[in-house]
Amino acid sequence: MIDQALGEEILRELEVSGKDVGEILTDFQVVGSKKDIWPIVASELGAPLVDLTNFDPPEALLNMIPAGMARLHGALPISFDADGLTVALIDPMNPQTAEDLRFALGREVILAIAPDFQIEQKINDLYGGEGRAMEELLGQMERGSGNLSDKELEQEANSAPIVRYVDLVLYQAIRERASDIHFEPFEKDFKIRYRVDGALYEMAPPPAHLALPIISRVKVMSNMNIAERRIPQDGRIVKQIGDKAVDLRVSTLPTTYGESVVLRVLDRSSVNLDLGSLNLPKHVDEYVRLTLAKPNGIFVVTGPTGAGKTTTLYAGLKEINKIDTKILTAEDPVEYDIDGIIQVPVNEGIELTFSRILRAFLRQDPDKILVGEIRDIQTAQIAIQASLTGHLVLSTLHTNDAAGAVTRLVDMGTEPFLVAASLEGVLAQRLVRTICKECKTAYEPNEAILSQLGLSAHELGEKEFYTGRGCDVCGETGYRGRKGLFELLDVTDPLRELIIERAPSVVLKQKAIELGMTTLREDGLSNIYDGLTTIEEVLKYT
Repeated sequence: MIDQALGEEILRELEVSGKDVGEILTDFQVVGSKKDIWPIVASELGAPLVDLTNFDPPEALLNMIPAGMARLHGALPISFDADGLTVALIDPMNPQTAEDLRFALGREVILAIAPDFQIEQKINDLYGGEGRAMEELLGQMERGSGNLSDKELEQEANSAPIVRYVDLVLYQAIRERASDIHFEPFEKDFKIRYRVDGALYEMAPPPAHLALPIISRVKVMSNMNIAERRIPQDGRIVKQIGDKAVDLRVSTLPTTYGESVVLRVLDRSSVNLDLGSLNLPKHVDEYVRLTLAKPNGIFVVTGPTGAGKTTTLYAGLKEINKIDTKILTAEDPVEYDIDGIIQVPVNEGIELTFSRILRAFLRQDPDKILVGEIRDIQTAQIAIQASLTGHLVLSTLHTNDAAGAVTRLVDMGTEPFLVAASLEGVLAQRLVRTICKECKTAYEPNEAILSQLGLSAHELGEKEFYTGRGCDVCGETGYRGRKGLFELLDVTDPLRELIIERAPSVVLKQKAIELGMTTLREDGLSNIYDGLTTIEEVLKYT
Protein backbone atom coordinates (compact mmCIF):
# COMPACT_ATOMS: atom_id res chain seq x y z
CA MET A 1 0.00 0.00 0.00
CA ILE A 2 1.69 3.24 1.20
CA ASP A 3 5.26 2.86 2.53
CA GLN A 4 6.62 5.18 5.24
CA ALA A 5 8.50 7.54 2.89
CA LEU A 6 5.45 8.03 0.65
CA GLY A 7 3.20 8.39 3.71
CA GLU A 8 5.42 11.21 5.06
CA GLU A 9 5.43 12.92 1.66
CA ILE A 10 1.62 12.73 1.50
CA LEU A 11 1.28 14.15 5.03
CA ARG A 12 3.70 16.98 4.15
CA GLU A 13 1.65 17.78 1.03
CA LEU A 14 -1.56 17.75 3.14
CA GLU A 15 -0.07 20.39 5.45
CA VAL A 16 1.23 22.81 2.80
CA SER A 17 -1.06 22.48 -0.23
CA GLY A 18 -4.55 23.17 1.15
CA LYS A 19 -5.82 20.24 -0.97
CA ASP A 20 -7.92 17.48 0.52
CA VAL A 21 -6.71 13.92 1.03
CA GLY A 22 -8.57 12.59 -2.04
CA GLU A 23 -6.88 15.02 -4.43
CA ILE A 24 -3.46 14.30 -2.95
CA LEU A 25 -3.80 10.48 -3.13
CA THR A 26 -4.97 10.90 -6.75
CA ASP A 27 -2.01 13.25 -7.49
CA PHE A 28 0.43 10.69 -6.01
CA GLN A 29 -1.27 8.00 -8.13
CA VAL A 30 -2.06 5.92 -5.03
CA VAL A 31 -5.61 5.70 -6.43
CA GLY A 32 -7.07 6.09 -9.92
CA SER A 33 -9.82 8.51 -8.88
CA LYS A 34 -11.19 10.07 -5.71
CA LYS A 35 -13.98 7.47 -5.44
CA ASP A 36 -11.36 4.73 -4.95
CA ILE A 37 -9.76 6.28 -1.86
CA TRP A 38 -12.32 5.54 0.85
CA PRO A 39 -11.59 1.78 1.24
CA ILE A 40 -7.87 2.66 1.38
CA VAL A 41 -8.41 5.37 4.03
CA ALA A 42 -10.57 2.93 6.07
CA SER A 43 -7.93 0.21 5.82
CA GLU A 44 -5.04 2.60 6.74
CA LEU A 45 -6.93 3.98 9.76
CA GLY A 46 -8.33 0.58 10.79
CA ALA A 47 -11.86 2.01 10.77
CA PRO A 48 -15.08 0.54 9.30
CA LEU A 49 -16.30 1.81 5.91
CA VAL A 50 -20.00 2.83 5.93
CA ASP A 51 -22.36 3.67 3.06
CA LEU A 52 -24.65 6.61 3.88
CA THR A 53 -26.94 6.34 0.82
CA ASN A 54 -30.00 5.23 2.84
CA PHE A 55 -28.77 6.39 6.26
CA ASP A 56 -31.63 7.87 8.34
CA PRO A 57 -30.58 8.26 12.01
CA PRO A 58 -33.10 8.70 14.87
CA GLU A 59 -33.50 12.19 16.38
CA ALA A 60 -31.89 11.08 19.68
CA LEU A 61 -28.67 10.08 17.86
CA LEU A 62 -28.53 13.38 15.91
CA ASN A 63 -28.95 15.38 19.13
CA MET A 64 -25.73 13.85 20.53
CA ILE A 65 -23.80 16.30 18.30
CA PRO A 66 -25.35 19.80 18.19
CA ALA A 67 -25.89 21.26 14.69
CA GLY A 68 -23.21 23.97 15.03
CA MET A 69 -20.61 21.43 16.20
CA ALA A 70 -21.55 18.96 13.43
CA ARG A 71 -20.93 21.64 10.80
CA LEU A 72 -17.86 23.11 12.46
CA HIS A 73 -16.07 19.74 12.62
CA GLY A 74 -17.71 18.13 9.58
CA ALA A 75 -18.94 15.33 11.87
CA LEU A 76 -21.95 13.04 11.45
CA PRO A 77 -23.06 10.68 14.28
CA ILE A 78 -23.47 7.10 12.95
CA SER A 79 -24.31 5.00 16.03
CA PHE A 80 -24.01 4.90 19.84
CA ASP A 81 -23.31 2.00 22.20
CA ALA A 82 -21.44 1.21 25.43
CA ASP A 83 -18.05 1.74 23.73
CA GLY A 84 -18.86 5.31 22.67
CA LEU A 85 -20.22 7.45 19.81
CA THR A 86 -19.28 6.35 16.28
CA VAL A 87 -18.75 9.36 14.01
CA ALA A 88 -17.98 9.83 10.29
CA LEU A 89 -15.74 12.86 9.57
CA ILE A 90 -15.43 14.86 6.33
CA ASP A 91 -11.67 15.04 7.06
CA PRO A 92 -10.85 11.71 8.75
CA MET A 93 -7.07 12.21 8.28
CA ASN A 94 -6.97 15.05 10.81
CA PRO A 95 -6.51 13.44 14.26
CA GLN A 96 -7.15 16.81 15.98
CA THR A 97 -10.83 16.77 14.90
CA ALA A 98 -11.62 13.55 16.79
CA GLU A 99 -9.72 14.89 19.86
CA ASP A 100 -11.70 18.18 19.78
CA LEU A 101 -14.96 16.21 19.59
CA ARG A 102 -13.99 13.95 22.53
CA PHE A 103 -13.21 17.03 24.61
CA ALA A 104 -16.37 18.96 23.57
CA LEU A 105 -18.76 16.00 24.00
CA GLY A 106 -17.13 14.51 27.08
CA ARG A 107 -17.37 10.94 25.73
CA GLU A 108 -15.37 8.40 23.69
CA VAL A 109 -15.49 9.03 19.90
CA ILE A 110 -14.96 6.10 17.48
CA LEU A 111 -14.10 6.85 13.87
CA ALA A 112 -16.00 5.45 10.84
CA ILE A 113 -15.16 6.23 7.21
CA ALA A 114 -17.60 7.38 4.49
CA PRO A 115 -17.19 9.41 1.27
CA ASP A 116 -16.79 13.09 2.25
CA PHE A 117 -19.46 14.31 -0.20
CA GLN A 118 -22.00 11.88 1.36
CA ILE A 119 -21.21 13.16 4.86
CA GLU A 120 -21.50 16.81 3.71
CA GLN A 121 -24.84 16.14 2.02
CA LYS A 122 -26.22 14.29 5.08
CA ILE A 123 -25.13 17.05 7.51
CA ASN A 124 -26.91 19.57 5.27
CA ASP A 125 -30.06 17.47 4.96
CA LEU A 126 -30.31 16.38 8.61
CA TYR A 127 -29.25 19.60 10.36
CA GLY A 128 -31.13 22.12 8.15
CA GLY A 129 -30.16 24.03 4.99
CA GLU A 130 -27.27 26.30 4.13
CA GLY A 131 -28.94 29.49 5.41
CA ARG A 132 -29.05 28.21 8.99
CA ALA A 133 -25.58 26.70 8.64
CA MET A 134 -24.13 30.05 7.56
CA GLU A 135 -25.78 31.92 10.44
CA GLU A 136 -24.33 29.46 12.97
CA LEU A 137 -20.86 29.58 11.42
CA LEU A 138 -20.92 33.40 11.33
CA GLY A 139 -21.82 33.31 15.01
CA GLN A 140 -18.70 31.22 15.69
CA MET A 141 -16.54 33.69 13.71
CA GLU A 142 -17.65 36.94 15.33
CA ARG A 143 -14.26 37.90 16.77
CA GLY A 144 -12.34 40.50 14.77
CA SER A 145 -9.24 39.83 12.69
CA GLY A 146 -7.92 43.34 12.14
CA ASN A 147 -4.14 43.47 12.53
CA LEU A 148 -2.97 39.88 12.16
CA SER A 149 0.54 38.96 11.07
CA ASP A 150 0.88 36.83 7.90
CA LYS A 151 1.44 33.74 10.08
CA GLU A 152 -1.64 34.47 12.24
CA LEU A 153 -3.68 35.23 9.12
CA GLU A 154 -2.75 31.88 7.60
CA GLN A 155 -3.78 30.13 10.83
CA GLU A 156 -7.08 32.07 10.83
CA ALA A 157 -7.67 31.17 7.13
CA ASN A 158 -7.17 27.48 8.00
CA SER A 159 -9.36 27.60 11.15
CA ALA A 160 -12.34 25.25 11.09
CA PRO A 161 -15.13 27.91 10.98
CA ILE A 162 -13.54 29.83 8.06
CA VAL A 163 -12.82 26.59 6.15
CA ARG A 164 -16.40 25.36 6.61
CA TYR A 165 -17.88 28.77 5.76
CA VAL A 166 -15.99 29.10 2.46
CA ASP A 167 -16.84 25.48 1.56
CA LEU A 168 -20.52 26.23 2.25
CA VAL A 169 -20.47 29.38 0.06
CA LEU A 170 -18.93 27.40 -2.83
CA TYR A 171 -21.36 24.50 -2.29
CA GLN A 172 -24.42 26.77 -2.29
CA ALA A 173 -23.33 28.82 -5.33
CA ILE A 174 -22.46 25.75 -7.40
CA ARG A 175 -25.69 23.99 -6.40
CA GLU A 176 -27.54 27.07 -7.72
CA ARG A 177 -25.66 26.54 -11.07
CA ALA A 178 -23.45 29.64 -10.65
CA SER A 179 -20.94 30.40 -13.41
CA ASP A 180 -18.94 32.93 -11.32
CA ILE A 181 -18.57 33.66 -7.58
CA HIS A 182 -17.50 37.16 -6.46
CA PHE A 183 -15.96 38.09 -3.07
CA GLU A 184 -15.98 41.91 -2.89
CA PRO A 185 -14.66 44.03 0.03
CA PHE A 186 -15.99 47.60 0.42
CA GLU A 187 -15.39 50.30 3.05
CA LYS A 188 -18.23 49.27 5.37
CA ASP A 189 -19.32 45.84 4.10
CA PHE A 190 -18.17 42.65 2.40
CA LYS A 191 -20.34 41.29 -0.42
CA ILE A 192 -20.53 37.77 -1.82
CA ARG A 193 -22.39 37.54 -5.14
CA TYR A 194 -22.76 34.82 -7.74
CA ARG A 195 -23.85 34.82 -11.37
CA VAL A 196 -26.57 32.41 -12.56
CA ASP A 197 -27.71 32.44 -16.21
CA GLY A 198 -25.90 35.75 -16.71
CA ALA A 199 -27.54 37.62 -13.78
CA LEU A 200 -25.86 38.44 -10.43
CA TYR A 201 -27.46 37.49 -7.08
CA GLU A 202 -26.24 38.43 -3.60
CA MET A 203 -25.78 36.02 -0.69
CA ALA A 204 -26.41 37.07 2.91
CA PRO A 205 -23.22 39.10 3.55
CA PRO A 206 -20.77 38.12 6.32
CA PRO A 207 -19.43 40.86 8.65
CA ALA A 208 -16.87 43.18 6.95
CA HIS A 209 -14.06 42.18 9.39
CA LEU A 210 -14.17 38.62 8.02
CA ALA A 211 -13.20 39.76 4.50
CA LEU A 212 -9.48 39.23 5.07
CA PRO A 213 -9.58 35.66 6.51
CA ILE A 214 -12.26 34.54 3.99
CA ILE A 215 -10.32 35.90 1.00
CA SER A 216 -7.09 34.47 2.47
CA ARG A 217 -8.82 31.06 2.71
CA VAL A 218 -9.69 31.19 -1.02
CA LYS A 219 -6.06 32.15 -1.76
CA VAL A 220 -4.75 29.24 0.33
CA MET A 221 -7.06 26.84 -1.53
CA SER A 222 -5.80 28.12 -4.90
CA ASN A 223 -2.09 27.99 -3.92
CA MET A 224 -1.56 31.77 -4.03
CA ASN A 225 0.80 33.85 -1.91
CA ILE A 226 -1.46 35.16 0.89
CA ALA A 227 1.17 37.69 2.04
CA GLU A 228 1.12 39.42 -1.39
CA ARG A 229 -1.89 41.73 -1.57
CA ARG A 230 -0.55 44.47 -3.88
CA ILE A 231 -0.62 42.74 -7.28
CA PRO A 232 -3.22 40.58 -9.11
CA GLN A 233 -2.75 36.81 -8.82
CA ASP A 234 -4.25 33.80 -10.61
CA GLY A 235 -4.84 30.29 -9.29
CA ARG A 236 -7.00 27.22 -9.58
CA ILE A 237 -9.06 25.04 -7.22
CA VAL A 238 -10.38 21.56 -8.01
CA LYS A 239 -13.25 20.95 -5.59
CA GLN A 240 -15.41 17.91 -5.03
CA ILE A 241 -19.03 19.14 -4.90
CA GLY A 242 -21.30 16.16 -4.30
CA ASP A 243 -19.94 13.34 -6.43
CA LYS A 244 -18.47 15.52 -9.20
CA ALA A 245 -15.22 17.43 -9.56
CA VAL A 246 -15.63 21.15 -10.27
CA ASP A 247 -12.77 23.26 -11.63
CA LEU A 248 -12.58 26.83 -10.25
CA ARG A 249 -10.33 29.45 -11.91
CA VAL A 250 -9.44 32.08 -9.29
CA SER A 251 -8.39 35.67 -9.94
CA THR A 252 -7.53 38.36 -7.34
CA LEU A 253 -7.51 42.13 -7.86
CA PRO A 254 -6.10 44.65 -5.33
CA THR A 255 -8.70 47.38 -4.57
CA THR A 256 -8.93 50.34 -2.18
CA TYR A 257 -10.46 48.18 0.59
CA GLY A 258 -8.65 44.87 0.09
CA GLU A 259 -8.58 42.19 -2.57
CA SER A 260 -11.56 41.44 -4.78
CA VAL A 261 -11.65 37.75 -5.74
CA VAL A 262 -13.61 36.14 -8.57
CA LEU A 263 -13.95 32.39 -9.11
CA ARG A 264 -15.00 31.18 -12.57
CA VAL A 265 -16.81 27.84 -12.22
CA LEU A 266 -15.97 25.23 -14.86
CA ASP A 267 -18.28 22.32 -14.13
CA ARG A 268 -17.11 19.66 -16.56
CA SER A 269 -20.16 17.49 -15.99
CA SER A 270 -22.69 20.20 -16.91
CA VAL A 271 -21.00 21.54 -20.04
CA ASN A 272 -22.25 19.50 -22.94
CA LEU A 273 -19.45 19.71 -25.49
CA ASP A 274 -21.59 18.34 -28.26
CA LEU A 275 -22.77 20.22 -31.36
CA GLY A 276 -26.16 18.51 -31.31
CA SER A 277 -26.93 19.74 -27.79
CA LEU A 278 -26.21 23.43 -28.56
CA ASN A 279 -29.63 23.75 -30.24
CA LEU A 280 -28.21 25.69 -33.18
CA PRO A 281 -30.79 26.68 -35.82
CA LYS A 282 -30.88 24.00 -38.55
CA HIS A 283 -29.14 26.14 -41.24
CA VAL A 284 -26.41 27.19 -38.76
CA ASP A 285 -25.82 23.60 -37.59
CA GLU A 286 -25.47 22.36 -41.18
CA TYR A 287 -23.15 25.22 -42.11
CA VAL A 288 -20.89 24.72 -39.07
CA ARG A 289 -20.56 20.96 -39.74
CA LEU A 290 -19.73 21.60 -43.44
CA THR A 291 -17.18 24.30 -42.53
CA LEU A 292 -15.48 22.09 -39.91
CA ALA A 293 -15.03 19.41 -42.56
CA LYS A 294 -13.19 21.84 -44.91
CA PRO A 295 -9.43 21.33 -45.30
CA ASN A 296 -8.56 25.03 -44.93
CA GLY A 297 -9.90 28.52 -44.26
CA ILE A 298 -10.77 30.59 -41.18
CA PHE A 299 -14.00 30.29 -39.18
CA VAL A 300 -14.61 32.97 -36.53
CA VAL A 301 -17.12 33.00 -33.65
CA THR A 302 -17.79 36.49 -32.30
CA GLY A 303 -19.64 38.04 -29.36
CA PRO A 304 -19.03 39.63 -25.93
CA THR A 305 -17.42 37.85 -22.97
CA GLY A 306 -19.69 35.12 -21.63
CA ALA A 307 -21.63 34.65 -24.89
CA GLY A 308 -20.62 30.97 -25.14
CA LYS A 309 -18.05 31.37 -27.96
CA THR A 310 -15.62 28.89 -26.40
CA THR A 311 -18.36 26.30 -25.83
CA THR A 312 -19.40 26.49 -29.49
CA LEU A 313 -15.81 26.07 -30.69
CA TYR A 314 -15.09 23.21 -28.26
CA ALA A 315 -18.24 21.43 -29.44
CA GLY A 316 -17.00 21.89 -33.02
CA LEU A 317 -13.56 20.52 -32.13
CA LYS A 318 -15.12 17.49 -30.48
CA GLU A 319 -17.06 16.86 -33.68
CA ILE A 320 -13.84 16.72 -35.79
CA ASN A 321 -11.66 15.07 -33.14
CA LYS A 322 -11.00 11.85 -35.08
CA ILE A 323 -7.99 9.55 -35.21
CA ASP A 324 -7.00 10.87 -38.66
CA THR A 325 -7.02 14.57 -37.64
CA LYS A 326 -4.26 16.37 -35.73
CA ILE A 327 -5.76 19.25 -33.71
CA LEU A 328 -3.77 21.91 -31.81
CA THR A 329 -5.23 24.67 -29.62
CA ALA A 330 -3.74 27.86 -28.11
CA GLU A 331 -5.90 29.12 -25.26
CA ASP A 332 -5.89 31.71 -22.48
CA PRO A 333 -6.57 29.75 -20.30
CA VAL A 334 -7.29 26.14 -21.30
CA GLU A 335 -10.87 25.83 -19.99
CA TYR A 336 -11.73 22.16 -20.64
CA ASP A 337 -9.38 19.26 -21.31
CA ILE A 338 -10.35 17.22 -24.37
CA ASP A 339 -8.71 13.83 -24.95
CA GLY A 340 -6.87 13.54 -28.25
CA ILE A 341 -6.36 17.30 -28.68
CA ILE A 342 -3.04 19.02 -27.89
CA GLN A 343 -3.84 22.15 -25.86
CA VAL A 344 -1.30 24.91 -25.12
CA PRO A 345 -1.97 27.64 -22.51
CA VAL A 346 -0.89 31.21 -23.32
CA ASN A 347 1.65 32.60 -20.81
CA GLU A 348 2.30 36.32 -21.32
CA GLY A 349 4.83 36.29 -18.44
CA ILE A 350 7.32 34.30 -20.54
CA GLU A 351 6.16 35.90 -23.82
CA LEU A 352 4.32 32.74 -24.87
CA THR A 353 1.69 34.71 -26.81
CA PHE A 354 -0.98 33.55 -29.27
CA SER A 355 1.17 34.61 -32.22
CA ARG A 356 4.27 32.82 -30.92
CA ILE A 357 2.37 29.58 -30.21
CA LEU A 358 0.66 29.79 -33.62
CA ARG A 359 4.01 30.18 -35.37
CA ALA A 360 5.26 27.04 -33.56
CA PHE A 361 2.05 25.18 -34.49
CA LEU A 362 2.87 25.44 -38.20
CA ARG A 363 5.95 23.25 -37.60
CA GLN A 364 3.86 20.61 -35.77
CA ASP A 365 2.05 19.22 -38.86
CA PRO A 366 -1.52 20.07 -37.73
CA ASP A 367 -4.76 19.67 -39.71
CA LYS A 368 -6.97 21.97 -37.63
CA ILE A 369 -5.95 24.79 -35.29
CA LEU A 370 -7.90 26.68 -32.61
CA VAL A 371 -6.57 30.12 -31.60
CA GLY A 372 -8.41 31.29 -28.47
CA GLU A 373 -8.65 34.88 -29.71
CA ILE A 374 -7.27 37.02 -32.55
CA ARG A 375 -6.04 40.02 -30.56
CA ASP A 376 -3.44 41.65 -32.81
CA ILE A 377 -2.08 41.98 -36.34
CA GLN A 378 0.62 39.31 -35.78
CA THR A 379 -1.91 36.65 -34.74
CA ALA A 380 -4.26 37.64 -37.59
CA GLN A 381 -1.47 37.43 -40.19
CA ILE A 382 -0.21 34.02 -39.01
CA ALA A 383 -3.82 32.68 -38.86
CA ILE A 384 -4.31 33.79 -42.48
CA GLN A 385 -0.95 32.30 -43.49
CA ALA A 386 -1.92 29.00 -41.77
CA SER A 387 -5.27 28.89 -43.58
CA LEU A 388 -3.69 29.64 -46.97
CA THR A 389 -1.14 26.84 -46.48
CA GLY A 390 -3.80 24.18 -45.97
CA HIS A 391 -5.03 24.37 -42.36
CA LEU A 392 -8.49 25.03 -40.96
CA VAL A 393 -8.23 27.79 -38.31
CA LEU A 394 -10.96 28.39 -35.70
CA SER A 395 -10.91 31.52 -33.54
CA THR A 396 -12.91 34.18 -31.68
CA LEU A 397 -13.22 37.98 -31.85
CA HIS A 398 -15.03 40.52 -29.66
CA THR A 399 -17.38 42.40 -32.00
CA ASN A 400 -21.06 43.35 -31.87
CA ASP A 401 -22.14 41.45 -34.98
CA ALA A 402 -20.85 39.10 -37.67
CA ALA A 403 -20.06 41.82 -40.24
CA GLY A 404 -18.07 43.73 -37.59
CA ALA A 405 -15.63 40.80 -37.33
CA VAL A 406 -14.69 41.17 -41.01
CA THR A 407 -13.96 44.90 -40.73
CA ARG A 408 -12.09 44.34 -37.41
CA LEU A 409 -9.63 42.01 -39.20
CA VAL A 410 -9.06 44.65 -41.89
CA ASP A 411 -8.78 47.46 -39.30
CA MET A 412 -6.04 45.48 -37.52
CA GLY A 413 -3.90 46.00 -40.59
CA THR A 414 -4.34 42.77 -42.54
CA GLU A 415 -4.69 43.10 -46.31
CA PRO A 416 -8.37 42.98 -47.39
CA PHE A 417 -7.61 40.57 -50.27
CA LEU A 418 -6.03 38.11 -47.78
CA VAL A 419 -9.07 38.35 -45.47
CA ALA A 420 -11.37 37.78 -48.47
CA ALA A 421 -9.31 34.79 -49.64
CA SER A 422 -9.10 33.02 -46.26
CA LEU A 423 -12.31 33.82 -44.30
CA GLU A 424 -14.99 31.13 -44.68
CA GLY A 425 -17.62 32.44 -42.29
CA VAL A 426 -18.43 34.33 -39.08
CA LEU A 427 -20.93 33.22 -36.43
CA ALA A 428 -22.11 35.96 -34.03
CA GLN A 429 -23.83 34.73 -30.88
CA ARG A 430 -25.46 35.85 -27.63
CA LEU A 431 -26.86 33.92 -24.67
CA VAL A 432 -30.36 34.83 -23.46
CA ARG A 433 -32.14 33.42 -20.42
CA THR A 434 -34.98 31.00 -21.15
CA ILE A 435 -38.39 31.20 -19.47
CA CYS A 436 -38.85 28.75 -16.56
CA LYS A 437 -41.12 25.94 -17.77
CA GLU A 438 -42.76 25.58 -14.34
CA CYS A 439 -44.13 29.14 -14.12
CA LYS A 440 -44.38 30.13 -17.81
CA THR A 441 -47.45 32.24 -18.43
CA ALA A 442 -48.92 34.12 -21.41
CA TYR A 443 -49.28 37.92 -21.22
CA GLU A 444 -49.90 40.93 -23.42
CA PRO A 445 -46.92 43.32 -23.78
CA ASN A 446 -47.66 47.06 -23.88
CA GLU A 447 -47.19 49.25 -26.97
CA ALA A 448 -44.04 50.94 -25.58
CA ILE A 449 -42.03 47.71 -25.28
CA LEU A 450 -43.28 46.47 -28.67
CA SER A 451 -42.14 49.72 -30.30
CA GLN A 452 -38.62 49.13 -28.89
CA LEU A 453 -38.63 45.90 -30.93
CA GLY A 454 -39.87 47.85 -33.97
CA LEU A 455 -43.26 46.08 -33.88
CA SER A 456 -46.85 47.28 -33.64
CA ALA A 457 -49.83 45.41 -32.15
CA HIS A 458 -51.77 45.12 -35.44
CA GLU A 459 -48.72 43.54 -37.20
CA LEU A 460 -48.63 40.71 -34.68
CA GLY A 461 -52.06 39.22 -35.28
CA GLU A 462 -52.58 36.17 -33.06
CA LYS A 463 -48.96 35.83 -31.83
CA GLU A 464 -48.68 35.05 -28.11
CA PHE A 465 -46.02 36.35 -25.71
CA TYR A 466 -44.81 34.63 -22.55
CA THR A 467 -43.03 35.49 -19.33
CA GLY A 468 -42.11 33.65 -16.10
CA ARG A 469 -44.14 34.50 -12.97
CA GLY A 470 -41.38 33.27 -10.64
CA CYS A 471 -41.48 30.07 -8.56
CA ASP A 472 -39.35 27.91 -6.25
CA VAL A 473 -37.77 26.05 -9.19
CA CYS A 474 -36.31 29.23 -10.75
CA GLY A 475 -35.64 31.05 -7.46
CA GLU A 476 -38.50 33.51 -8.19
CA THR A 477 -36.63 34.91 -11.24
CA GLY A 478 -38.96 33.57 -13.95
CA TYR A 479 -35.96 32.22 -15.85
CA ARG A 480 -34.09 28.91 -15.82
CA GLY A 481 -31.25 28.03 -18.18
CA ARG A 482 -29.99 29.86 -21.27
CA LYS A 483 -29.96 29.38 -25.03
CA GLY A 484 -28.08 30.94 -27.91
CA LEU A 485 -29.14 33.52 -30.48
CA PHE A 486 -27.14 33.25 -33.71
CA GLU A 487 -26.26 35.35 -36.77
CA LEU A 488 -24.35 33.52 -39.50
CA LEU A 489 -22.37 35.42 -42.14
CA ASP A 490 -21.43 33.05 -44.96
CA VAL A 491 -18.55 34.70 -46.86
CA THR A 492 -19.59 34.17 -50.52
CA ASP A 493 -18.17 35.83 -53.66
CA PRO A 494 -20.39 38.97 -53.56
CA LEU A 495 -19.16 39.60 -49.99
CA ARG A 496 -15.51 38.87 -50.92
CA GLU A 497 -15.72 41.65 -53.53
CA LEU A 498 -17.00 44.10 -50.91
CA ILE A 499 -14.24 43.05 -48.44
CA ILE A 500 -11.55 43.73 -51.10
CA GLU A 501 -13.13 47.16 -51.67
CA ARG A 502 -12.84 47.85 -47.88
CA ALA A 503 -16.63 48.27 -47.58
CA PRO A 504 -17.77 49.33 -44.06
CA SER A 505 -19.49 46.75 -41.87
CA VAL A 506 -22.95 48.29 -42.35
CA VAL A 507 -22.65 47.73 -46.14
CA LEU A 508 -21.42 44.14 -45.59
CA LYS A 509 -24.32 43.48 -43.19
CA GLN A 510 -26.89 44.90 -45.64
CA LYS A 511 -25.53 42.73 -48.47
CA ALA A 512 -25.54 39.62 -46.23
CA ILE A 513 -29.20 40.28 -45.27
CA GLU A 514 -30.03 40.57 -48.99
CA LEU A 515 -28.35 37.18 -49.47
CA GLY A 516 -30.54 35.64 -46.74
CA MET A 517 -28.69 36.20 -43.42
CA THR A 518 -30.86 36.06 -40.27
CA THR A 519 -29.76 38.80 -37.83
CA LEU A 520 -29.41 38.34 -34.05
CA ARG A 521 -32.56 40.46 -33.53
CA GLU A 522 -34.57 38.33 -36.01
CA ASP A 523 -33.39 35.11 -34.32
CA GLY A 524 -34.38 36.70 -30.98
CA LEU A 525 -37.87 37.48 -32.31
CA SER A 526 -38.41 33.89 -33.48
CA ASN A 527 -37.39 32.69 -29.98
CA ILE A 528 -39.91 35.12 -28.44
CA TYR A 529 -42.68 33.84 -30.75
CA ASP A 530 -41.75 30.23 -29.87
CA GLY A 531 -42.24 31.08 -26.17
CA LEU A 532 -38.62 30.32 -25.27
CA THR A 533 -37.49 33.74 -24.02
CA THR A 534 -38.87 37.20 -23.20
CA ILE A 535 -38.90 40.52 -25.05
CA GLU A 536 -36.74 42.04 -22.25
CA GLU A 537 -33.98 39.47 -22.76
CA VAL A 538 -33.86 39.99 -26.53
CA LEU A 539 -33.80 43.80 -26.15
CA LYS A 540 -31.01 43.48 -23.59
CA TYR A 541 -28.69 41.34 -25.74
CA THR A 542 -29.40 42.37 -29.37
